Amino acid sequence: MSIVLCVLYFAVLAVLSTYGLHRAHLVYLCWRNRVTIARVPSLALRVSDEELPVVTLQLPIFNESTVIVRLLASVARMDYPRAKLHIQVLDDSTDETVVIARREVEKLCEAGYDAEYVHRVNRVGYKAGALDHGLRTAKGAFIAIFDADFVCSPDFVRAVVGHFLDEKVGCVQARWAHLNREASLLTKIQALMLDGHHMVENRARYGAGFLFNFSGTGGMWRRQAIVEAGGWQHDTLTEDLDLSYRAQLKGWRFIYRPDVVSPAELPEDIAALRAQQYRWAKGTVQTARKLLRRVVSKDSGLTASQRLEAAFHMTPHFTYPLMVMLSLLLLPILVTVDATNWKVMLLIDLPMCLAPLGSLVSFYMLAESAQGRSRWSAIKLLPALIALGAGLAPHLTMAVRAGLREGGGEFIRTPKNGNSRGRYRAVAGIPVPEIALGLVSATSAVMALVRGHWFVFPFVSLFTAGYAYIAYLVMSEHYGVAVEGVAVEVATVPVLEEGFSDMAHSGVRRSNKGLLASDELAA
Repeated sequence: MSIVLCVLYFAVLAVLSTYGLHRAHLVYLCWRNRVTIARVPSLALRVSDEELPVVTLQLPIFNESTVIVRLLASVARMDYPRAKLHIQVLDDSTDETVVIARREVEKLCEAGYDAEYVHRVNRVGYKAGALDHGLRTAKGAFIAIFDADFVCSPDFVRAVVGHFLDEKVGCVQARWAHLNREASLLTKIQALMLDGHHMVENRARYGAGFLFNFSGTGGMWRRQAIVEAGGWQHDTLTEDLDLSYRAQLKGWRFIYRPDVVSPAELPEDIAALRAQQYRWAKGTVQTARKLLRRVVSKDSGLTASQRLEAAFHMTPHFTYPLMVMLSLLLLPILVTVDATNWKVMLLIDLPMCLAPLGSLVSFYMLAESAQGRSRWSAIKLLPALIALGAGLAPHLTMAVRAGLREGGGEFIRTPKNGNSRGRYRAVAGIPVPEIALGLVSATSAVMALVRGHWFVFPFVSLFTAGYAYIAYLVMSEHYGVAVEGVAVEVATVPVLEEGFSDMAHSGVRRSNKGLLASDELAA
């Protein structure tokens, strides 16, 4: 039995270590291609105001009353000729956002902008459906996209539009920044994770000539590239990743601009974060199921190294089921395998310690230093980041399972706080898997001490802390919502557009929680 357990353990650890080594390889690619990465801003050719093309700025929103004013205020500060900027507010909302968005679009029109408010009475295709619907009336040959929780930098369009003078460029992605990085430990960890994606993964893939993806917001597309790739499709929950690969398989080049920054709001509640991560994990697995075979085929037109990197890019979420499996395997291994001699320590304990740690340290240190932040800030947060990743593993394992079994699904938006905390809330159920795995990991930590597996103890303790942290946050939010009476996502309440037209004339009254009063919702 101990032999079987060890074989399973090492098989799981080998796969996880491979993904860890891949992170280290991305760090190396950033260093090797540092000159290519550094000169990317110079590739954007300068264009006179008279020669600037018409750009359509698409703003897909759904029940965003807390952030829509901030978003459109940033659009109004855009440094681009107003006659050549077409603004589309693509609104699928079912709450008071409809009134607010219409009012703000009218202000833009009065200020001389070519602004269009488009309201759909259904959410067919969700965000992908809204973008596709807006594309039919878009005036620009280039399409910039910003989600509601972002703030458009005034120089964004001017900074990236010059890249499209190269007729092979299909998309330019800017870097994300974080409006509320310092709000809590949870937002600090999220910011570091996203910094790793943008400042290491995207830069490495761009510099090495590998495929990378439009991140769904904070970027600009050539309209022709969208059309030739087959348009926005909603058979996955990551329509951005799906379209990105289809476009690059058609031969379109992508540019990454780490120096052009698009600030955004991070989820501050664990339920909102879990909902966001679930959507990303499920959608990525769906996209892999849809495109991976085509991408790694020798007939794809990609080089062997491009195909290999694409496989890593589209499958990282499969590590979450392996993390759960590792948590379950550790206890019986610690009970049955003795650590009294140095060979056992070297074979079992040391790999558990070193396999993930070295790559994570280098990966996130580079993510911080590349944007002028202290490397030490990444090291300080690393234990919490590992713990959070372990704590999210059970929930994201379910996302992987769902992604393998079904296409599409409901696009659950990430609630934003904006100017009214608590207006939109995601609510999670009782975290039974996290509690159970936390107890198993806590027992493993005790056994690691009792049996002398000293190298394992710190890591299994982090796993325990991660499961406990997630369980605590979910439980506190779950019962906090119940006690305070904060409403859940109002998107579940269907309200006809005409009802909001009536409300626009009479004014929208708000309760002391920032919610529409019940009599108005009934209307």
